[in-house]
Amino acid sequence: MSGSHPKAKIATWLAEPMPSDVNKSISRLARADDVQHVAVMPDVHLAKDVCVGAVVATSRTIYPSAVGSDIGCGMAAVRFDAGADLLSGEDAAARVLAGLYQRVPSNKHSAAMMPERLPDELDGQPLSDSRLEKRKRRDGRVQLGTLGRGNHFLEFQADQDQQLWLMVHSGSRAMGQAITAHHMERARIPSSGLPHFDADTEEGRAYLADVAWAEQYADSNRLAMIDAVAHLLDELFGVGIDRDSMIHANHNHVRQENHFDEQLWVHRKGAQSAQIDELGIIPGSMGTVSYHVSGRRCAESLCSSSHGAGRKLSRTEAKKSVSRQQLHRQLDGIWFDHRRADALRDEAPAAYKDIRSVMRAQKELTRIVRELRPLLCYKGV
Repeated sequence: MSGSHPKAKIATWLAEPMPSDVNKSISRLARADDVQHVAVMPDVHLAKDVCVGAVVATSRTIYPSAVGSDIGCGMAAVRFDAGADLLSGEDAAARVLAGLYQRVPSNKHSAAMMPERLPDELDGQPLSDSRLEKRKRRDGRVQLGTLGRGNHFLEFQADQDQQLWLMVHSGSRAMGQAITAHHMERARIPSSGLPHFDADTEEGRAYLADVAWAEQYADSNRLAMIDAVAHLLDELFGVGIDRDSMIHANHNHVRQENHFDEQLWVHRKGAQSAQIDELGIIPGSMGTVSYHVSGRRCAESLCSSSHGAGRKLSRTEAKKSVSRQQLHRQLDGIWFDHRRADALRDEAPAAYKDIRSVMRAQKELTRIVRELRPLLCYKGV
């Protein structure tokens, strides 16, 4: 970062005023080398180096911090050939939750359940370093089809026609973290500013190739979980899945795109692409509605939209302010594992912004296709 560089244009779509620390972080980002344009989504909140909910365009500089370590993290949604009343009873919900613990673990598969090998498109594409290849053979295989912790979730939902849907939020698991850490050690670090690569150097090309692999891994991870849930519901209830209804998008990536008649490297960290009629998913929280959306191709947003409601409280703040009893009240009518209530307080609906306000703030970015309400929420802790 250099004081001689002009500040890039910042375009914002805000549901509420930006906190001072978020504003400071965004301003710093706009002054970083080669940053041409910054778009701030209504779910923006503070994160290390670059805020979640920020979209950054450069001409040739790649900023790993503007992608994040959970490369390819995203959402997938699919409809089942069943009504929402399938999960109206406690017995059915308990059977589904028990099955999810076995079929979709939060951390890693048991030896009996892990895949024999990675899919061909992952197995046959080498990573840039032998140590990453070793992690791929170990962690990559044992974690394919696992959820992760934090804000990652698997949720059954009802649409406005009372049809049953599944929504999955997960990413590239330990592999994305390992790839990011490996390349950050090799990134150019200016005296003040953010570590980065030149896209046209050997180091830059290696990072971009590994990012592409991690995106593919994250896609395969979500699809593996959907397959596991499809088999579970078929076994439990004889219910099928409508694969033609699938919506699948990720919100942590860097891609070369054309904007303002230029080829730019667009980094999205907690923001999804919203080209014209491009389908996307914007969840609320464990206790609030979610949306399927269609992009409007707003140029000033770099054709982007939010990836969710966005945190209002940090995890520490939520743990302090939300009691177990309050969590139960906020999740009234939604099936979840009550044994995990204490561990889930930092994911309480009160920890997140109002999703309806977020959607109003970005009405020029996306069009609402479908509103869904939560029925059963499964999270790893």
